[in-house]
Amino acid sequence: MPLRPIDAIFVNPERRRYVVYFRGELWQLPRMKIDYAAWQRRQPYDGDINTLYLSSNQAIADPILAQKLRTLNLPAAVRGSTLPRFESWWAFHGFEWLKELLNAGKSPLAAHQSTTTIPSSDDKAAKISVKNETNDTINNTNNPSSSSAETDVFADMLADLTNDVLNRHR
Repeated sequence: MPLRPIDAIFVNPERRRYVVYFRGELWQLPRMKIDYAAWQRRQPYDGDINTLYLSSNQAIADPILAQKLRTLNLPAAVRGSTLPRFESWWAFHGFEWLKELLNAGKSPLAAHQSTTTIPSSDDKAAKISVKNETNDTINNTNNPSSSSAETDVFADMLADLTNDVLNRHR
């Protein structure tokens, strides 16, 4: 694999737990909540990998954990796939998919999901995006130091990812 292993969120429907694919290793969270406290209590996953399905939502709401896990806003075609199928897709298509997004100037990070480009024909999605941006603006006004720090961290994460993909693997 030309890149370091990906971070991705999987669901184990049998155990009703999240399983995080972190740099090629599987970690089971103690509950169906993804936050820093759950990450601190993670345990190695020892179950059947065929029972894991890629979560449709890769965004992490907890800003502390989002800085640690560099999850991507993966294409809809791979969401819901099993772990072996996802690994196969990532090995064959992941690097090219990532490279195309970065060359187009788009952020593949799930942390940037609310600011991704929205098709003009989808008015409902545009309204949701405007609402999210308005909420972000209100939050920035109420607490400027924490939100500007978060923005800088995610910008740094994107810069690191761009450097990994575009500059080191030409």
